[in-house]
Amino acid sequence: MWVYGYDVETKMQSSQWMRKGSPRQKIARMRQSKIKVILVVFFDWKGTVHHEFVPCGQMVNKQLYQEVLLRLSDAVRRKRPEMLENQTWMLHHDNAPAHASLLIRSYLAKYQTSVVPHPPYSPDLAPADFFMFPKLKTTLKGRRFQTTEEIQENAIRELRTITESAFQKGFQQWKKCWEWCTASRGDYFERDSA
Repeated sequence: MWVYGYDVETKMQSSQWMRKGSPRQKIARMRQSKIKVILVVFFDWKGTVHHEFVPCGQMVNKQLYQEVLLRLSDAVRRKRPEMLENQTWMLHHDNAPAHASLLIRSYLAKYQTSVVPHPPYSPDLAPADFFMFPKLKTTLKGRRFQTTEEIQENAIRELRTITESAFQKGFQQWKKCWEWCTASRGDYFERDSA
């Protein structure tokens, strides 16, 4: 997820109550800041398992993703050892080129990591897309950060405020999304909300 030094507020966030007949307030058009960082987050129904920021100027490619997965394995070993012992830990990521590369698939097979399949062109099935990223972005929109360190500090602070019950609700939404996808037999559909 890109986290910006400044991200424009949503219309809802910038709306104000006005008296009937009051003149419209003039609002300057704002743009996202050029200062930004990439936040990588892995989570389960209990909460965040691992997070890190991509080094400035680094592309997210298969080599970087493999390094991230190594650090994720260490985090799972420390935070969710019972899931490794009874082999209930599963990875769900989308079909981004770095995730779908032969290097990554070989790495996951070598370490016997179960992967939840992700249908192509289905961002609605990734909990990060409908739960995690919107939750974080909404709280950070409209706030200004001057440095990448300040962006990172605030993003992590907001990440830590997400409760276990919110994660559980996110996974219930994920289950509903999968049910909708299964019921439609993979056909395209639009939904109001998860």
